[in-house]
Parts: sequence; structure tokens; C-alpha cells
Amino acid sequence: MWHELGTRRRRQPPPPHIVWDSLMNPGPWLELLDDEVEPRVLEAASPEVVVWSSLWPSRPDDRIRFDLEPVAAETSLRWTLTTSGEMPDESKLGHLRYRLNVLVNEKLRFTYGQ
Repeated sequence: MWHELGTRRRRQPPPPHIVWDSLMNPGPWLELLDDEVEPRVLEAASPEVVVWSSLWPSRPDDRIRFDLEPVAAETSLRWTLTTSGEMPDESKLGHLRYRLNVLVNEKLRFTYGQ
């Protein structure tokens, strides 16, 4: 059974197919910390969905799902962090949510000039 740990929806400037490609092939925007690893793509449906494996080796049962929807010429991008394993404590949960928000809504967005 999967449990939702956090989710956030924000707009990204380019259309969905561009954002989808960025998630399928993360470049320099995916600035990982020492306790993080590059994710594997577990599932993808162009240009609506990308599912990554966990960024955190200490949390192998976590998954990150990205849902993309067109909004005019932009993309509404929602990340959702889920787990089939143990629930993290509040401090760890806050860190996981914060990191995803920084990576997606700051670093990725910055690559599009925003």
C-alpha cells in the first residue's frame, strides 16, 4: 500500500513535452546532496506522467510521481512523494518535501529562465 508523504503543484514556463523531457533526462539542474542519488525512471507516459525511484538510498521504498498538464503555453507540474515503507518522522519528512520543492520548483524552473 502506498502512502502520500507530500505533494505540491506549481506552473513551469514551457509546455509539457519540454518539462517531461527534463524529468526523463535530468541535467545539471538535478543538484544532488551527499545523501542523494540520481533517480531511475520507473514509469513514464509522454507527456503526462513520470515516476522516479527514490532520491534517498536510506528510503528505497519512496517514489516521486510527476503529473504534467498543459495550461495555455505552460505546464502545471505536480510532484507527489509516496512510500510503501515506513513513514518518516516529522523532521525527515520536512527535509524530503523541502528538497523536492527546491529541486523542482527552484532548480528546474531556473533552467527555463524563471
